[in-house]
Amino acid sequence: MTVGIIGLGLIGGSFARAVTEFYGAEVLGDDIDETTFLAARMVGAVSGRLTPDRLGECDFVIVSLYPSDTVKYVKNNEKYFKNDSIIVDCSGVKKCVCDEIGYNPDRQFTFIGGHPMAGTQQWGFGSSRASLFKGGSMILTPFELTSIPVRERAKKFFAGLGFGDVVFTTPEAHDERIAFTSQLPHVISNAYVKSPRALEHRGFSAGSYKDLTRVSKLNVPLWTELFLDNRDNLTAEIDLLIENLKNYSDALKRKDKKAVEELLQEGTDSKKVAK
Repeated sequence: MTVGIIGLGLIGGSFARAVTEFYGAEVLGDDIDETTFLAARMVGAVSGRLTPDRLGECDFVIVSLYPSDTVKYVKNNEKYFKNDSIIVDCSGVKKCVCDEIGYNPDRQFTFIGGHPMAGTQQWGFGSSRASLFKGGSMILTPFELTSIPVRERAKKFFAGLGFGDVVFTTPEAHDERIAFTSQLPHVISNAYVKSPRALEHRGFSAGSYKDLTRVSKLNVPLWTELFLDNRDNLTAEIDLLIENLKNYSDALKRKDKKAVEELLQEGTDSKKVAK
């Protein structure tokens, strides 16, 4: 098996390392930053450069680029992909990518939207590791007419890289849920550290502060694009959060002990809390 990976940052680099380690497959890769490509080759994460003429060798191609660049890459290289190959992207939004690429029954390859639910507050190849996906979830958003055998091939491939679960859903459902589970926490963390008190936290902060601020530092161009591409879902979540926070604020201003207790109990009893 030969796997191509375009974009060798945290996610693409980790895929390169994982495919090499878990499958012992040949990995061809490329990145807009030559230093990144050379680093990946030096440590053996990739064995060669992924050029258009070598795409025809790849059974799987993982596209780890920004959403708009993902669309351009797939469209620009359609004629080079290997017959019966599977192309999977890794961007954090799915509807805009899948809608733009679309389903074409005449294609000799299959495109499937994907989103590995893994990451850290760092980015770049230097932070990548083969174990990044261990126990995580790989979300796949195939088109309605994507065949069962192709779906099973994709599922088996990603399960072999350490993912604890491979979840199939629609691009629309993905974007609605990811606005809450991923994008909103990043907005909250990024906004939270703008308090003047953040400059005075040393000696007065512990685990809760660290947990809440962990993802405040963002790859700004990437997350800006992700937020704008999913703005309807994300703003709905932000507005709901503001409404909920106002309930707490109003109860505190009224010195309404019963209301504060009820609000806290609602959150404490919520079955939505991650275990």
